[in-house]
Formats: sequence, C-alpha cells, structure tokens
Amino acid sequence: MSRPGVVVGVSGGVDSSVAALTLVQQGLDVAGLFMQNWADDGSGHCRAEEDRRDAVAVCGRLGIPFHFRDFSDEYWKGVFEHFLAEYAAGRTPNPDVLCNREVKFKHFLDAARELGAERIATGHYAQVAQSAGRWRLLRGADRGKDQSYFLHQLGQAQLSATLFPIGHMEKSELRRIAREASLPTHAKKDSTGICFIGERDFREFLGQYLPAREGEMHDPDGQLIGRHPGVFYFTLGQREGLNIGGVRGRPAAPWFVVGKDVASNILYVDQGHDSPWLQSSWLRSETMHWIAGAPPARRFECTAQTRYRQPDEPCSVDVRDDGTLDVHFPRPQRAVTPGQSLVLYDGMECLGGAVIAATDAPLERRFRAPVSP
Repeated sequence: MSRPGVVVGVSGGVDSSVAALTLVQQGLDVAGLFMQNWADDGSGHCRAEEDRRDAVAVCGRLGIPFHFRDFSDEYWKGVFEHFLAEYAAGRTPNPDVLCNREVKFKHFLDAARELGAERIATGHYAQVAQSAGRWRLLRGADRGKDQSYFLHQLGQAQLSATLFPIGHMEKSELRRIAREASLPTHAKKDSTGICFIGERDFREFLGQYLPAREGEMHDPDGQLIGRHPGVFYFTLGQREGLNIGGVRGRPAAPWFVVGKDVASNILYVDQGHDSPWLQSSWLRSETMHWIAGAPPARRFECTAQTRYRQPDEPCSVDVRDDGTLDVHFPRPQRAVTPGQSLVLYDGMECLGGAVIAATDAPLERRFRAPVSP
C-alpha cells in the first residue's frame, strides 16, 4: 500500500468530509483516519459507532483508504482526568482545548506519521500561514464558526505539519459543496457540546464521577435564597438549573450564578444578567502558550476572548517573569471564569492562550488568597 501524503481526520461530520474532498480535488494522496476518543459506556449516548460508519462511507465515496485508531485511553489520561479535577476544584475547564493539544495534534499526528504521511488535515474552521520564517494560526473566514479559540495551544511544530482545508469557507458554502458531491454527511446535523457527554444531561453525567453534595444558595450579602445539588455543576453567569422560585421581598427577575465558595459549599446568586458581582476588569492567567514561541513584547495591546464566540475585547497585556499574564480590560467583562481559556489576537492572527487563574470580580476576591493586579 502506498504511503499517503496527507492523513485527514474524518469524524463522520460534514466539515471533515469536505476537508477530505477538497484535498482529493487538489490531487493529493489522501487517507482518512477516524479517532475514537471515548469508550462506549453503555448509556446509548455515545455516537462513535454511527460516526465511524459515516466516516467509512465518506472515504468510500471519495475512494481513499480508511484507518481507525482508538485513543480513548489517551483521552482519559490526557483530557478527562484533568476535566474532573478542575470541576472538583470548582473551576470550569475547557476540554476541547486539551483534546486538540493532547489527542488531535499529538497522538493523531503520531499515528499519521506511522502511516508514512508528512502532514495531517482536519475540518477545523481556521487557517495556517507562513511569514518571516514562522507559522501563524489565523481565524477561519467564517467568523461565526471560527475555531482558532480551541486551537491556541498549537505550536510551530504542529502548524508546520497541519492543513485546514475548509478554513477559507463559509458554512453555507461548505454544505452546498457536500450536497453537490453527494457526500453521505451533507445534511448531517453538527455535533455540539462536549464529545463524551453526547445528548445526555450534563449534571447527570458529571454526577457519575463527582458525587453530589447539596448545599445552600446565598445572595452576595449572605441571605439564604435556596439550595443547590453541588457547586461544581454550575459556572459563573449561568441561569439554567437554579430552580429558584419566588423569593419574598425580591422582584420576579431571573437569578444568575455570581460566585462559588467551594470550601463552604455555597453557591452565590444574584438577579440581573449584568449584575455588578459578575464584572471584572483584570485577570491573571496561568503560564501563557505563545504560538510563535515567545511574546511580541513584555507589554503590549491586543484583543482577547475569554469565552468562545465572544466579540473581540481590547486589552493591555503584561507578561510576568514566571510566564503568566496580567490582562487589563478598559471595559468591564461579564463572567470571566477561572478554568476557561484566555485567547489573544492581533487582528486575524491568534497569538496564543492560557487558562484563566484569577480575576478581580468581587466575590472571587473575597474567597481566594490575595492576588495583586
């Protein structure tokens, strides 16, 4: 069997299907590889087998070899154990970032090289460019689908070996291409959420690994508002699932999570989407990953996202001696959440990112050890 020039990650979805089609149309020697990252737990929610069948059908339609690798053990150790530890600590992790770093652009890349390929390709909405002797990660052309946020942990070695064949496309155009090529996935619904949870209830899933410990819900002044099933089920800014009925002396307005005291097992809530208890103007990150290998300067201005699909927010960045960042926002930010990702941009270019460690939100300052901005 001849060695492929490019191995494309075929997930059984329309994006990776069109990525594979595009490479074939470019005349490249292409093979498909399906990654199973989560072992079927018997719940009926895992779509891996259905997705694998679709991936096989796509490869058959395109006339390219199909390969399979089971990375579920690597996923458990490299992604899921960290996911559980973060939730147990009261933080809100982003497993998609770790999955890209630890599985898709590490173990998948290794598997592709074992097959003899020089490069890999995925169906991510992002772009790669090379200039001035370095590789740059750029946003996808479809800003509503751009996935550079989840790819910010990639470095020069991964980008030099990676193709994003659909990064220049709009989603509507991609669907049209898939339909006209009669790809079996052309009308398949996009997958959403965390891959190992599927369509099941998140709280029910997490409860299998982190036993529920009920506690009290307070307002920021300490008044008892209700009870919660476990602080780690909730994240800052969340409205759903609080089940707060009418509270005497309070208006009939929605309640939102504004803080978590994990040590005391108290969930703090307040009324109003833009509650002042959710606002912060400063954050400190964990060690920053720079895609170029180094920061552009010790102090600079750029834009940032502290959550996926957030509009660009201007900020000023100070790089600390230990590699962490202090980031200041001229405009207060809502629900900046420790454990989530800070990702920095210079226009279309993604500079890199880091895990958010702390903010100056009022309740976080109250419950953590002092950290000076």
